[in-house]
Amino acid sequence: MAGYSKLNRRSDQRKAMLRDLITQLIIHERITTTETKAKEVKRLVEKMVTLGKKGTLASRRQAAQLVRFLEVTEDQNALQKLFDDIAPRYAERNGGYTRIYKMGPRRGDATPMAIIEFV
Repeated sequence: MAGYSKLNRRSDQRKAMLRDLITQLIIHERITTTETKAKEVKRLVEKMVTLGKKGTLASRRQAAQLVRFLEVTEDQNALQKLFDDIAPRYAERNGGYTRIYKMGPRRGDATPMAIIEFV
């Protein structure tokens, strides 16, 4: 599969990290990470919102493969928030659900940082 960044990790580590970032973005709706990770997360989150807009059982199961079951509130987890709160917001929008702001270099190692958030 071409067109993705390996992020200097093995495939299992990369998948786990991206799952965590996707889930945290859904829960908090805004996260700070490196530019490269933000670009990879953007690709996957856009697909998750598109699945959420479909709202079928099959799309919910597909999204559950990537979104972790972390509690947002006492009665709602991240997957439910995606399908019940986030996806209906973009019902009439055809893509472009997230935006990336570049922040500048990180102090310790000068890695370019970015903020990714829902529009």
